[in-house]
Amino acid sequence: MKSRHLILTICLWATFQALAGHMLIDGTLDHSIIYPGTSRTFQVYVPEQYNGKRPAALYVGLDGVLCNAPHVMDSLIAAGKMPVTIGVFLQPGIIKADDGTVLRYNRCYEFDATTDVFARFLETELLPAVEQMKTKDGKAIRLSPRPEDRMIFGLSSGGIAAFNAAWHRPDLFSKVFTGVGTFVAMRGGNDLQALVRKTEPLPLRVFIQDGSNDAWNPLFGHWYEGNLLLASALEFAGYDVQCDWSDGGHNVKRSTEIFPQVMEWMWRDWPKPPAAQETQNDFLKELLTGDEGWENMGNGTEGKPVTKIIYPDLTNIAIIPKEPGNTVWQYLLIDGQPSHGEPFYWLHNDDSRPLDIQSITFDGKGNLWAVTNVGLQICDQNGRVRAILRLPRDISPVYEVTIKGGYVWLYTATSNWRRHLNVASPILGIRPESQGQG
Repeated sequence: MKSRHLILTICLWATFQALAGHMLIDGTLDHSIIYPGTSRTFQVYVPEQYNGKRPAALYVGLDGVLCNAPHVMDSLIAAGKMPVTIGVFLQPGIIKADDGTVLRYNRCYEFDATTDVFARFLETELLPAVEQMKTKDGKAIRLSPRPEDRMIFGLSSGGIAAFNAAWHRPDLFSKVFTGVGTFVAMRGGNDLQALVRKTEPLPLRVFIQDGSNDAWNPLFGHWYEGNLLLASALEFAGYDVQCDWSDGGHNVKRSTEIFPQVMEWMWRDWPKPPAAQETQNDFLKELLTGDEGWENMGNGTEGKPVTKIIYPDLTNIAIIPKEPGNTVWQYLLIDGQPSHGEPFYWLHNDDSRPLDIQSITFDGKGNLWAVTNVGLQICDQNGRVRAILRLPRDISPVYEVTIKGGYVWLYTATSNWRRHLNVASPILGIRPESQGQG
């Protein structure tokens, strides 16, 4: 009886797969350059409506197939509630010995990191590998490059990985669903809410799910509180954000229950791209008045990085220290000599490596502008970052940042960039109005 039951189950499953409205193609990815030594598996979902003649939308699901995603997508595509979409269900990397022993699990390193490394892996290794594949009936896999056609989902560590991929690379993904995400003190996820509040808003649509009983390991923090803080930051910063709060724990149950509704919400007005809304950060909002984005002015400029800049009224000087760190020092100028130095300007970092502080300047209000690998960070007179502007994609190291004529200029060896902002140039010898001690 057991054998007959097993055979019947297999036959029913095979029939169900044939009628499911999609095919799943298995894939492996070895020899990673970004994550050396790792190997990983993935599956590619291809709906029956895909004809191979035009690029499909993209759904990336981390930790493999979750939330019954293939069958939900079948239903929504058939109903016209989401576009024809290729799904890529990815497992994290592992490193094995020759005998199959796992030497390293790479999931936390890949997924919980708050840098752009995982996004680069998706862009340069995973997705190109997917586009080299073909369906079982010979159709080439073609993915739309438009961010408005791309969504990414993850659960737990996969949740923060999904958010970070879009946060760092809104040109790759515009839609994010994160379930019980680890926005806690593992690898800096607890700092994301601060960065979101200070950084100019991006054209992202974000859905956050968590429950009040979610606390996998209190050592790292409270999962539910971390998700609440990130959601609050996204709303403050001007994002299209929706949340689902329950009394659930650290599992996939609630994400699975709401997955169809989340997918409809994500794709509700496709192909219209998500739009950034107005931030409630008053400092940033005033600055962005008249913003036209970065313009590439060409004509690169050779030079040495500006690592010292004198305050407009000549009373102090800011200096990028030679030792790696995340601060710019301020020295008072007494009889023309630097004195009473302090690591005064504290800058944000999103990596375990030292912050790359490239060049600095002052504006007419006495705010310090610092070009870093995290972005163009703007500190008030008391040394606190109040706003962060995104730098142009793949910009060369910046030799000099200057403010003139209502524009911020970035000078590099390959090209010069400018951005029109509501910012005043410093006037040498004139003391900016005091901002108080705040």
